[in-house]
Amino acid sequence: MARFLVIYHGSEMPHDPEIMAQAKAAFERWVADVGDAVVDPGAPLRMVAQVSNSGADEPVDVSGYSIIEAENAEAAVALLQSHPFVSRGGILQVNEPVAV
Repeated sequence: MARFLVIYHGSEMPHDPEIMAQAKAAFERWVADVGDAVVDPGAPLRMVAQVSNSGADEPVDVSGYSIIEAENAEAAVALLQSHPFVSRGGILQVNEPVAV
């Protein structure tokens, strides 16, 4: 099995408490449905700073992360097809660590 870092782009967390509760419940159902494939459910992210050697200060659109485990990249993508973040208009970027 391989591990994959899933980076969430777009689709900010809703501000309405009821909609936020629904989004959280949908995410928890998805985690339960995929079971042990979720190594770390992760968390929403809030950018607090950015460091670069070019002085670029354009924020990178990252709103959260998870770590999943799957047989291969295709299986990881298949697991993520039903992720509720996607149905809210978000994009999930799947990254596989490279041994160095």
